[in-house]
Amino acid sequence: MKRFFLFVILLTVTLGATPDKITWVAIGDSITYLNDHLDETGHRVTKGYLTLVSERYPHVTYINKGYNGWTSVGIAEQIEKLGLVPADVYTVFLGTNDWWQGKPVGTLADYEQNTGTGTISGAFRIIISKLRQLNPNAQIILMTPIQRGDFVYLTNFKNNAFGSYQPKNGQTLEQVADAIRAIGKHEHLAVADLYHKSGITPKNVVRYKRLRDPATGAYRNYTWPAYTSVPFDPAKDEYPYPADAIDLTYDGLHPSDAGYERIAKVLVKKWKGLK
Repeated sequence: MKRFFLFVILLTVTLGATPDKITWVAIGDSITYLNDHLDETGHRVTKGYLTLVSERYPHVTYINKGYNGWTSVGIAEQIEKLGLVPADVYTVFLGTNDWWQGKPVGTLADYEQNTGTGTISGAFRIIISKLRQLNPNAQIILMTPIQRGDFVYLTNFKNNAFGSYQPKNGQTLEQVADAIRAIGKHEHLAVADLYHKSGITPKNVVRYKRLRDPATGAYRNYTWPAYTSVPFDPAKDEYPYPADAIDLTYDGLHPSDAGYERIAKVLVKKWKGLK
């Protein structure tokens, strides 16, 4: 009889120590998408933030809803066609492509009044409303965009963009981040503020940018911020970020292994009930 009771106690403790299964839907752009398409990073990345979180917390199963190059506006416009499913946790990691494409940030009033996809704020209202429709009790975590350096796509040099150290179409990337933070505060949602808290900045996205010296034509390794004033010719120049230039990104925008570690760390701190 004592053995039976001991067995029951051990079984209860074991079952009680087993975390509940968590289904996580991660909505995002290429930074999310690349988690499951590492070949598109030239294998410069070994693990994205979804893999890092799910490996550390095996009771978490993720569904990757990252779309390469997409904006919050594009996600909102296609929200009914994305095959989103009920989940325990949703993360929304968007905004960097909105900024580069010049989508208006809008105001909190655009969010509150559900003004539609004319602004980033209005688009977030559509996205969050859909997630609440799928599961009113789900935890929703908003993730602000990371700061960026000068981006050059690994396999298409003509796909390039300057960093978040200057405005695009009269808007800064920080304005996008602040709008997302304001929405989170308004809705009492957790915000993983990667823009301000990840430590990823234009200074450390890469160790250097390899460019031709305009005076001599010889290649030099330019560090931040000197590289911002040296032109890059995608038709003639070599790829400016060789492997040893990688720091917190591998191409000026997309995180490296170290960058994804930063993202996962900030996200986990905002994820209630994960541990």
